[in-house]
Amino acid sequence: MNQTNPEKNTRKPRAPRAPKAAAQAKPDTAKNARTKSAPKAAQPAEARPAENVRRKPFYSRTRRPQQKQKTGPAAVPMHIIPLGGLGEVGKNITLYECQGDMLMVDCGLVFPDSDMFGVDLVIPDFTYVVQNKDRIKGVIITHGHEDHIGALPYLLKQVNLPVYATRLTIGLIKNKLEEHGLLGRTKLVEITPRRKFKLGCFTVDPIHVNHSIPDAVAFAIECPAGVVLQTGDFKIDYTPLSGGPTDLAAFAEYGRKGVLALLSDSTNAERPGFTATEKKVAQSFANLFHRADKQRIIIATFASNLYRIQQIIDLAVENGRKVAVSGRSMANNTQMALELGYLHAPEGVLIDIEQLNKYPPEKVVLITTGSQGEPLSALSRMASSSHRNVRVGPGDFIIISATPIPGNEKMVTKVVNGLLLLGAEVIYESMYDVHVSGHACQEEQKLILTLTAPKYFLPVHGEYKQLKKHAMTAESLGIPAQNIHIAEIGQDIRLSADGLETCEPVPAGAVMVDGLGVGDVGNVVLRDRRHLSQDGLVIVVATVSADGQLLAGPDLVSRGFVYVRESEELMDEARKLVIQCFERCRAERAHDWNSVKTRVRETLSAYIYRRTKRSPMILPILMEV
Repeated sequence: MNQTNPEKNTRKPRAPRAPKAAAQAKPDTAKNARTKSAPKAAQPAEARPAENVRRKPFYSRTRRPQQKQKTGPAAVPMHIIPLGGLGEVGKNITLYECQGDMLMVDCGLVFPDSDMFGVDLVIPDFTYVVQNKDRIKGVIITHGHEDHIGALPYLLKQVNLPVYATRLTIGLIKNKLEEHGLLGRTKLVEITPRRKFKLGCFTVDPIHVNHSIPDAVAFAIECPAGVVLQTGDFKIDYTPLSGGPTDLAAFAEYGRKGVLALLSDSTNAERPGFTATEKKVAQSFANLFHRADKQRIIIATFASNLYRIQQIIDLAVENGRKVAVSGRSMANNTQMALELGYLHAPEGVLIDIEQLNKYPPEKVVLITTGSQGEPLSALSRMASSSHRNVRVGPGDFIIISATPIPGNEKMVTKVVNGLLLLGAEVIYESMYDVHVSGHACQEEQKLILTLTAPKYFLPVHGEYKQLKKHAMTAESLGIPAQNIHIAEIGQDIRLSADGLETCEPVPAGAVMVDGLGVGDVGNVVLRDRRHLSQDGLVIVVATVSADGQLLAGPDLVSRGFVYVRESEELMDEARKLVIQCFERCRAERAHDWNSVKTRVRETLSAYIYRRTKRSPMILPILMEV
């Protein structure tokens, strides 16, 4: 028999497996104690795990925290702080902070709502910006619309910061700064798409995008925490009038490298499909020019929509018409764009509005402001027959090339009605395709989300319903719901590769501009204005002695409440009640004039409401002699 059989030698070491398992269980003293006390024969066979079944690991309470241990250092965080542009269309401004350095994107305004009586503009609250002015390395601007640059003069009056923007945007900013006397002291730096520049720990890469104004850009912001993409206002137009289509390759490039967060335009998040191309408007305008025939053409559009202005100039040249512009912002923007080369017109095509009436109607086109029905705009003055140079009548063909901003529908309708009453033919319906949006619809938003593949998504620029819809679109593409955050104005969002969390909010909100006053109109003033607009004012004037005796009056003056001559009985009864109130106060020795005013106000208010069911503002004025 062969004593060196290899099969026999290899099988012998497999025998001692049971002791090895026992040795592994040795450290668990409690378990050893239980197995020693219980005889092996008493263990049922089915209690032993099968060899091919993988058992789930058991974690005791004492061992669970080991899962949270990091193998490396914690990820570098950054903070994103929106100070406007959320829950509203306008007032866009966002602060970024990383490792002590700060960067601001855009600085826009919003026009007042109908209940903001007397207010001209609404700008962001710059309190937090002023508090951190030494840390902010600069302001970078996506494009030249008012909701992105309109508040810059009000910021630069408080804080001197360098402004970085593309060539056309700088031209528009210069116009605004010159009006406010700030042009000489502000540093303006021209930027170009795909040419990176550093601001503190941030490296900014501008990316060309399509919008309703030339030279619009998105920003890829690189910092130690990662890359954040902010699209600004954008759409994807494969056949733009100039500048080339949106640089999708750049978005895809950052998507491959890894994007920490995407902040994307939500304005058209409720609209399915794609936004129409500007070429569609050009064909529609050509048809309308042919339809106008012998009529004078007046076109209202946004003063910043240079694409539309160029289309109108080109069609005017084709049809042998001269072009004039009306409205201060329209004239300023057109002149600036011609000087910078963003608009082109043959010699002699552009004429001064003063020369408009020297040409027959079929030989002129007038481009004007007022597409949103603004009360002081050129088109509104034409509709009310108060324009100095233009008298609208049956020989006019008027095109309103804009979609009303939410809230402006009534004002636009008022202007249209006024123009129609004067006999003009007005084209304002959407069926004529005289305007296309400058914002991305759902399919374009999906494309940007897919190309960039961000870890976190923050919808921006829109009312809450639009932000919510954009968030739902992102979730449908596979971005986890916990990685999608609909922020609020003033919220401090701490972001890193480890997670997203919200910190203590910062001072933020809206500041109202009324004439030369900035911020002196607040909620209290607006409440009073609203009260005055609803029920009017009653002023009570009386002269009293030091001991409370009524010496003269009281006189009641009404404004916006009732016409006094037609309500003499009401006012006489009110005057008698005020006299009785003064007598009671004197009898009770009430010489605190504030408390006397309060009692007069309460007495008169109760009587007026009982008689008229109205609550006018009561203003007692007491003169002590």
